[in-house]
Amino acid sequence: MTALTNTSAATAEPPTPETAPQTATPETAVAPTALHSPVIDWFTENARDLPWRRPEAGPWGVMVSEFMLQQTPVNRVLPVYEQWLSRWPRPADLAEEPPGEAVRAWGRLGYPRRALRLHGAAVAIAERHGGDVPTDHAQLLALPGIGEYTAAAVASFAYGQRHPVLDTNVRRVFARAVTGVQYPPNATTAAERRLARTLLPEDEHTASRWAAASMELGALVCTAKNESCHRCPIAAQCAWRLAGKPEHDGPPRRGQTYAGTDRQVRGKLLAVLREAHTPVPQSALDRVWHEPVQRARALDGLVADGLVEPLPGGLYRLPLT
Repeated sequence: MTALTNTSAATAEPPTPETAPQTATPETAVAPTALHSPVIDWFTENARDLPWRRPEAGPWGVMVSEFMLQQTPVNRVLPVYEQWLSRWPRPADLAEEPPGEAVRAWGRLGYPRRALRLHGAAVAIAERHGGDVPTDHAQLLALPGIGEYTAAAVASFAYGQRHPVLDTNVRRVFARAVTGVQYPPNATTAAERRLARTLLPEDEHTASRWAAASMELGALVCTAKNESCHRCPIAAQCAWRLAGKPEHDGPPRRGQTYAGTDRQVRGKLLAVLREAHTPVPQSALDRVWHEPVQRARALDGLVADGLVEPLPGGLYRLPLT
C-alpha cells in the first residue's frame, strides 16, 4: 500500500480512535464529511512527490521518515533519508550495526537521540517481529522509541489504518478551520484529541488519506505564517477566516536560538566523533569549543544520553552497544 506520511515535526498523539459521527457537534462548526472531500481532492492534485510516499518505501521507509521529520524540515531530511535507506533497506540491516553507526549516519539532522531510538526500534523489530514492521498499533507503540504519534502515523500511512494523526500542521488546520483560532495550544490537549476523533472518516482508506491530506494542507497552505487562504480548498468553511482572522492567540512559538547554546556545542563534539573511525582523544574535542565549562557540560550530556562512549585514557567514541 502506498505510504502517505508526514512532512513536519511530530507532536503527542491521540488515543485509540472511536467511531466518528457524521453530523456537526459542539466542537465542529460543520459536518466532518463536508471537510473530507475538498481536502482529500486537493491532496490528490497537490501532494508532493516524496520518497516515503511511494509504494516502494514500504513500512520501514515510512517509519524512518517519521523519525527524521520530527522537528526537521523536509529539505534537510531528503538526502539523509535516501542514504539511510540505501545502506539499511530493512530494519534487520540497521539492527546488525552498532548504534554509533546510526548516530554517524544521522549527520547534521539534529536531535541525534532520534538515531539511537530508531536503532533500538530496528533491533526490537528484528528480534520480536521477524524483521517486519508490525501492523498492529499496540505492537508499534510497544517498540522502543515509538510514541503515540509515530505509532498512529506508521499504522495509518504505511498500512492504511484508521487512526487520528495529530502533528503540528494538522493541529493548526483543525484549530483554524474548525475551532476558529489562529494557533493551537503549545501542547496537545484532550479537546484536540476529541476533535481529531470526531473528524476522522469511518472508512479506513479515506481516514488514512484524510490524515495525510490534512497534514499536507498545513505544511503547504495553512502555514504558521503567511497562510495562503486563496489556495485553501476549505477557505469558505474556515471558522477562523470567517471570523476575520482574529490574532488574539498570539504568534507561533519561536524556535530556540542555536548559536552559543549547549546544543551547538554538542553538535560540534559529535561532528568530530562522526568523522573519526577510531577513538578520539580529549584534546581533539577540546579544540572545538573555547569555553571549557560549557564544553565539559555538553560532553557529559552526550555521554549521559548514550550518544558518546568514554574509554580509558581520556578517549571517546560513538557507542558500539
